[in-house]
Amino acid sequence: MTAVLLTGHGGLDKLEYRTDVDVPRPGTGEVLIEVAAAGINNTDINTRIGWYSKAVTSDTSSGGATGFESVDDDDDASWSGTTLKFPRIQGADACGRIVAVGDGVSADRIGERVLVRNMLRTYVDYRPYECWTFGSECDGGFAQYTVAPARETYSVESDWSDVELAAVPCAYSTAENMLHRADVGAERVLITGASGGVGLAAVQLAKRRGATVIALCSADKAAEVIAQGADQTIARGTDLIGALGAGSVDVVLDLVVGPQWPQLLDVLRTGGRYSVAGAIGGPISEIDLRTVYLKDLTLFGCTFQDDAVFENLIGYIERNEIRPVVSATYPLSDIVRAQEDFLAKKHIGKLVLVPPTAAQ
Repeated sequence: MTAVLLTGHGGLDKLEYRTDVDVPRPGTGEVLIEVAAAGINNTDINTRIGWYSKAVTSDTSSGGATGFESVDDDDDASWSGTTLKFPRIQGADACGRIVAVGDGVSADRIGERVLVRNMLRTYVDYRPYECWTFGSECDGGFAQYTVAPARETYSVESDWSDVELAAVPCAYSTAENMLHRADVGAERVLITGASGGVGLAAVQLAKRRGATVIALCSADKAAEVIAQGADQTIARGTDLIGALGAGSVDVVLDLVVGPQWPQLLDVLRTGGRYSVAGAIGGPISEIDLRTVYLKDLTLFGCTFQDDAVFENLIGYIERNEIRPVVSATYPLSDIVRAQEDFLAKKHIGKLVLVPPTAAQ
């Protein structure tokens, strides 16, 4: 089959497009999926360049094309802190159709159009706060075929295109998890990185919950973010205290961190909540813990997802309560160009790869 192999931590040269990769076989409890589309996510970049290693202290984009010299293949450079096995087929997002099943899975499932949950719990026996990322601890969606646990492969009844469905798993589950953990309702919510895949998902999902959404994004993308549901946008780099006022926000959903981070706590009200699931602007920041305890703030680190998070997303899709924005699609063979465009941050929403069909 055709697939993209990640051959080690590093730059874009570590992505190898191949047409002679063995088609995987579904094991017990697994299904074989013919991939129709696979979205691109920050985690794909971060894993490739080894950004999760504590040896890296800079933002994602500074190593996005070339990687980091301080990272090697034997350290903690995967999101889970365990050594990544190469070659690896990445791709946290996959939409496709089941074409074969392993032992213990009904053949009636063949033909279903499906999405794979990107945070897999089957392989760790559903232990709390443990999971594998599809495309990290196991092979993912950047291929013509992939295998996944049947239990975590969800049939979807929707008139959306395959490309639209492939934009959902990682971005929307990350955003929904942040909202779920912070128990967001009809409140004032500030979202950083609001024009990206996860950020725009968070805008839509927060509005679905009745929130008033304040979106932090570049000025040239503000109109599009408003069109997706934001009530107000603030240009990236703006003094947040001056723009919003101290203690004016109930919840912050942060995907960026970076040098502006202390202000995110300052704009939270007493008793406010802060959820973080990304740090593309830089993972290292200074915190004055007096702000946290004197304001009775709650901070949520959001990676592990309760089962309800992905199951809720399937319901939102089937009831047309959300709709992803896909700015561009690329053939799988153009993965390097797609990741270059992703890193340039010129697009809003999602970029999606399309592998060749079996007939091709």
